[in-house]
Amino acid sequence: MACRSPDSGSYTVVIIPLRTGLYSLDALRFYLWVKRLKDLEKEKDALCSGLEILEKARLWYIQRLEENRAKQDDIDSCQGDTAEAQSCLRSRIQRVNGSLSSVMREPNVTSGSNPSLPDAVADSDLRWHNTVLAQEVSDKNRQISKLKLEKNAILEQLDELQAR
Repeated sequence: MACRSPDSGSYTVVIIPLRTGLYSLDALRFYLWVKRLKDLEKEKDALCSGLEILEKARLWYIQRLEENRAKQDDIDSCQGDTAEAQSCLRSRIQRVNGSLSSVMREPNVTSGSNPSLPDAVADSDLRWHNTVLAQEVSDKNRQISKLKLEKNAILEQLDELQAR
């Protein structure tokens, strides 16, 4: 008879004397049954150890993924700040260029009697507003792309969890 010890997790074999003798068919069956139980227990222990190693590796990979995502977010935010500053600078340059082109088209701007100066200012303001709106659209597109990437990553994780 085989009994599992609650403390150590191993089996203790208690041999019950068989009435028919040591070399009987019943004794052989009992021996083979106990041997099979012992082999199954060893296999179970090996599988549990392997599962524990796999779980540790999975946690390690998840931690590395989170760290890499955080680094990528930091890089993206730095690039976003740089891109925003460049866009702002670009829009200001376009505004100045618009004003300069209107000045160059109208040689009598300094006289103060030119009615096209308010038109030039309005044109410059429209260009500025258009540039700001284009930057906002660009930012929203960047956010959408980031959210799509996160969605795909979450869906992959869900598929992995469902596959288990």
